[in-house]
Amino acid sequence: MPGSRTGRPPVQRAVRRPADPRAPRENPLLGLYLRARRAWDRPLTAYYLILGGSLLITVLGLVMVYSASQITALQMSLPGSYFFRKQLLAAVIGGVLLLIASRMPVKLHRALAYPILAGAVFLMALVQIPGIGMSVNGNQNWISLGGSFQIQPSEFGKLALVLWGADLLARKQDKKLLTQWKHMLVPLVPVAFMLLGLIMLGGDMGTAIILTAILFGLLWLAGAPTRLFVGVLSIAATLGVILIKTSPNRMARLQCIGATEPRSGGADCWQAVHGIYALASGGLFGSGLGASVEKWGQLPEAHTDFIFAVTGEELGLAGTLSVLALFAALGYAGIRVAGRTEDPFVRYAAGGVTTWITAQAVINMGAVLGLLPIAGVPLPLFSYGGSALLPTMFAIGLLIAFAREDPAARMALSMRQPRFGRKRAGGPVRGPRRWNTMRRRAPARTSGER
Repeated sequence: MPGSRTGRPPVQRAVRRPADPRAPRENPLLGLYLRARRAWDRPLTAYYLILGGSLLITVLGLVMVYSASQITALQMSLPGSYFFRKQLLAAVIGGVLLLIASRMPVKLHRALAYPILAGAVFLMALVQIPGIGMSVNGNQNWISLGGSFQIQPSEFGKLALVLWGADLLARKQDKKLLTQWKHMLVPLVPVAFMLLGLIMLGGDMGTAIILTAILFGLLWLAGAPTRLFVGVLSIAATLGVILIKTSPNRMARLQCIGATEPRSGGADCWQAVHGIYALASGGLFGSGLGASVEKWGQLPEAHTDFIFAVTGEELGLAGTLSVLALFAALGYAGIRVAGRTEDPFVRYAAGGVTTWITAQAVINMGAVLGLLPIAGVPLPLFSYGGSALLPTMFAIGLLIAFAREDPAARMALSMRQPRFGRKRAGGPVRGPRRWNTMRRRAPARTSGER
């Protein structure tokens, strides 16, 4: 074999083989699934889902409130945008509360637990004083703030129970007291029952159901034994049956489940049936924004409790599924925040907020679909009502703050840099170049390294 000019033997190169046309190609659906899963597992996924999902629900809710409330406002001799402007003001104030809550440290949230609980109890007691409390739709749960502005203190009771219950259980877990059923129940259950009693004095069964769901969510997160959990659930169910049996209005609402006629079994099911009519007439893509027929006096509470029905009529199945997907993403993100944290307060508070929002959304949508009795609870972040919107947006700010406190998310946020470096006038960029990436850059090598 002849040698090369350098005296070294020639390098044997591998012979290129033609590509086998029968070789299996990568499945594009599998690749898309893997990329989506990698994106889903990123540290900031929960942060973006909570922030983006809540903002989209709020903005879409403002649009639907404007569409669904125009006819009601005109029937009351008010401007067509009356309810929309009030909801927009509440959304702006709620946005400020969300921003403040998302920037507050966890210690400050825990410090606010007792003041918020005391304030909520005080306001809920004021509701029962004649001349201060107001009755709306048969429920004595409102306080007038002057003019057309009112406040419903029971909505703030949900936030109070979440924060105070999370702080209580976290302190008891630090002292290893949650293994004893007495410390798990007392004083959490008595205080919750006190809030429920103040709410039921006004006749608001729907808010009481949400508060009960928050209580069970906190007990489940605290690891309550099955016997203890079933015992508390049995007591709550017994009280609920008694309250329903003793109220003809609540019994009538039970008879309207699945009703298809306005008069079903002697009960007035007008609202439930027309909610089904609105959903059925929407079709796949709806009749168009603002083109609802049921909101012209046929569907009561079109902009509050039954705004989901108007959404289905105007935006169709696509619109309702989009709202449902946003709430599902918000619920998943809350569960993820609660499951990945090592802080017991964050776990209990995030789980309580997630239980609150998802339970209320399920009860509202289930009532509109005719699967559950009408409980009179609004759709969170979506329905008209500033009293419900303000504490809910503060609770969303809690979830955002907790998502930012995750160690991996904190590291990812700290590594986020501007896309373009700042340049001085007449000179190049000084210092190392910044990259908008989550990947760590290798340290620069010294002159003695090879």
